[in-house]
Amino acid sequence: MSQPRPETLTPEGVDLEHPNVARVYDFYLGGSANYAIDRVFAEKALERYPFVRPAAMANRLFLHRVVRYLAKRGIRQFIDVGSGVPTMGSTHQVADEIVPDAHCVYIDNEAVAVAHSQMLLEREDVTDRHTVIQADLREPDLLWSKIADSGVIDLDQPVALLLIAVLHVTQPGPDGEDVGPQSVARFRDLLPSGSYLGITHGTDDDVPEYRKREMSDFGKMYDKSATPVLWRSHADIEKFFGELPMVEPGATWIPLWHPEESSENAPEIEFDAPNDSVLWAGVAHKP
Repeated sequence: MSQPRPETLTPEGVDLEHPNVARVYDFYLGGSANYAIDRVFAEKALERYPFVRPAAMANRLFLHRVVRYLAKRGIRQFIDVGSGVPTMGSTHQVADEIVPDAHCVYIDNEAVAVAHSQMLLEREDVTDRHTVIQADLREPDLLWSKIADSGVIDLDQPVALLLIAVLHVTQPGPDGEDVGPQSVARFRDLLPSGSYLGITHGTDDDVPEYRKREMSDFGKMYDKSATPVLWRSHADIEKFFGELPMVEPGATWIPLWHPEESSENAPEIEFDAPNDSVLWAGVAHKP
């Protein structure tokens, strides 16, 4: 069933003066939960930087593989922070293919993303096990409290906390500071024993010089949006995992992480080399 354009369900207070990263990302993935301002921005970006669409699609397929991998290893609860809008296979849909008792909480700070996710869950009649919350990862304790209040996730039991392509678009704190490391450190503390932390993050580390220039210019485009981007090095991305032991093969380019977990119907995304994906990723386990 095709989804309506968001103009038909625009929540009050949505910023339509600036492109929004969640809605632009939806456009990259072929979704319909975006506005004209987002489509104009995205089309200009893809015209100048065509690597962005395959990278976005590969990132979504990484999410699918992580969910399958963890569901097969007993994880039944998924917290998808910065989940965006429901395009190209949502976390709960992938989990439900593997296990019948999965529970998922989606979290985003963008009202249209939340509205579309709620609409999807209601349409599928799965709101007894899956829900969506409007919250901000810059306030981890408040976010965690909202998860507990939802009644969908038992925070005394293991969860998979998924921070997929969100940390490089996290808005700065009130004084312009980078709050990502502090927020993720708090999330690590809050995770119950037996949980997993999955992260993907854009990087211009160890990419060809021409791609490094493209990523710099691409980032400057986002400086004009409501959410600027911040590319981190491999080392800085890996710091998000703290002392948690990494799941094999450790931190790596997204196409290289457990490709055997790809579904039979997954689209083929060809890169000249794994670093063309420009996303560094990993999954860690909290003993």
